Amino acid sequence: MKLKSILLISTMLFINACTDNSVASTTTQFQQLLDEHWQHATKEQVFFRNDPDTFRMNGKLPDMSEAGRTRRAEYNQTLLNRLAEIDLSKLSDADQVTYRLFKYERETEAKSYQNIDHYFPMNYYAGYHSYFAGAPGNMSFLTTKDYDNYLISLADFPRYNQQHIDDLTVAIEKGYTQYCETFKNYHKSISKHIVDNIEDSNFWAPLANIPANFNEQDKLTYQTKAKQLITDVVIPEYKKFYSFFTQDYMNNCRKIAGISSVDGGAEFYEYLINYFTTTDMTADEIHQIGLEEVKRIRQEMQQIIKQVGFKGDFKAFIEFLRTDPQFYATTERDLLEKASYISRKMAAQLPKWFSLLPRTPFDIKSSASGAYYVGSDGTGTTSGTYFLATKNLAAEPLYTLEALTFHEAEPGHHLQGSIAREVDMAEFRKILSHSAFTEGWGLYSEKLGKEMGFYQDPYSDFGRLTYETWRACRLVVDTGIHAKGWTRQQAIDYLAENTALSMPDVIGQIDRYISWPAQALSYKIGEIKMIELRTLAEAELGEQFDVRAFHDQILTNGSLPLALLEELTKDWIMKQKG
Repeated sequence: MKLKSILLISTMLFINACTDNSVASTTTQFQQLLDEHWQHATKEQVFFRNDPDTFRMNGKLPDMSEAGRTRRAEYNQTLLNRLAEIDLSKLSDADQVTYRLFKYERETEAKSYQNIDHYFPMNYYAGYHSYFAGAPGNMSFLTTKDYDNYLISLADFPRYNQQHIDDLTVAIEKGYTQYCETFKNYHKSISKHIVDNIEDSNFWAPLANIPANFNEQDKLTYQTKAKQLITDVVIPEYKKFYSFFTQDYMNNCRKIAGISSVDGGAEFYEYLINYFTTTDMTADEIHQIGLEEVKRIRQEMQQIIKQVGFKGDFKAFIEFLRTDPQFYATTERDLLEKASYISRKMAAQLPKWFSLLPRTPFDIKSSASGAYYVGSDGTGTTSGTYFLATKNLAAEPLYTLEALTFHEAEPGHHLQGSIAREVDMAEFRKILSHSAFTEGWGLYSEKLGKEMGFYQDPYSDFGRLTYETWRACRLVVDTGIHAKGWTRQQAIDYLAENTALSMPDVIGQIDRYISWPAQALSYKIGEIKMIELRTLAEAELGEQFDVRAFHDQILTNGSLPLALLEELTKDWIMKQKG
């Protein structure tokens, strides 16, 4: 071989080796950054864009003080600075997706520190105090370490409670309080935890069911310490918060429903729209989409009214559904059993529509505060839980039970969240919950149920449509309240006239939107994008389209902002074609 050729080959090998080393070094640098972030988040016990319903205790509680926020904001900025030093082109395709998502999250977190989110730690359905009280029910207590950490959490509640009260005190001074009418009965969510009999407390439940393998002395020790903490620490703190809330907070509650009525409220609402929908859409654009969707869905609802032979107009049919006993469960157990039956029938159909199914099971439990889902903690010791509102059976009609179950359990939140937990990707991605993605998928799952052969009863199919129009109405009433000056009653009337939701549910929903601006926009915006992407895939792939593969590629990346979801789906379509 000629010397020139040997030198050329040697040079090429040297360049390739340097390139490989550079790529490996960049990959290591990025992985170290991700690991450090996760360790920091775990230490802080504050995980950005995590589902608030999944709050659990783990020893010392999060630092919610101004100093704590400042510390987290400064650390977040160091992450952004270090990210800027990483050469994106030297990462693998998979790592490039993680990089872009991590950067998006850190930039969004930076914006959150510049806004007033922390002045609103409560909404109509929940608050820091109810998440704390609900946490034991979402946890597994299997070892002495679990109980040791639990006692630490209970003992730390006074600091945690006071830090929130401090924020709420500043909120009062600045005029950042919730709307009076919406919060007029909110004190009950606090007083329910002020009990005379300790064994009636949510906090006692883990002590009532100590594992059988614990010796009697350990059982007695933990029960004695917990009883003392609940009696002398936790309940007095709830009394303290109750006094503050009723005497200070509610005497300064907001007099106008819309968040735009507070100082900087209009800008805050724009930020919340971006946060919850992961888009740059305006309130006007969203409002118009809502009006168009309500009109479209109404036509489908009218067809079902005609199908069942009802003699009367739309309003009369809605009244019929709201008042006829045949559409309501007779007991709490009756409702839970019906939901369980629906979920098992759905489980049998999943393999036809998904090739990747989760290992994590889910439970169905009673709830006193609406229907919702709480995911597993990812340790393998807890299941997911689908909570059903059983305390007011008139607020949970049977004709919406199929749609509700598909949304909250499978193929909705449980399926999506469990798959995200179980696939091999960065830890921060496993717990991400972009509302437009997770709630969009939940709403898409309701519609998918129709395609899978459910909703054979026309009343149940009408329930599916009333759930869809309910989400479309949200686009109208949420933007109406917070950007267009709608009153609470105006919003109630609009939702009642366009859905078959029970009146208690209608009122509760409007109060939810008032107290939690923009979150309700995410459902329909996310679903519209997912339907749009599936329609595109079907058109581009034709006979090559595989619905199981499409669903798998949507879910295996975990929760994503909609723009990144669209980009990755289009890349997937091109790969399928090529």
